[in-house]
Amino acid sequence: MRIGDILKNKRLSLGLTQQELENRSGVTQSMISKLEQGQAENISIDALRRLARALSCLTIDLLPEKDKIKK
Repeated sequence: MRIGDILKNKRLSLGLTQQELENRSGVTQSMISKLEQGQAENISIDALRRLARALSCLTIDLLPEKDKIKK
């Protein structure tokens, strides 16, 4: 699962549109759309943090399992 898939699932589970998520996070609707469609993979840590805050989750929750360090 990609960041965009996780982002979309969390956004939809909260009943938010991309525009509402933009309003909450400050990340543009265009960037949110590109992430969700898999057209963008690179996102700054700042933008990722703002999205997580807007979605009431931890930043790490938006990362795919393969990108999480397991000890």
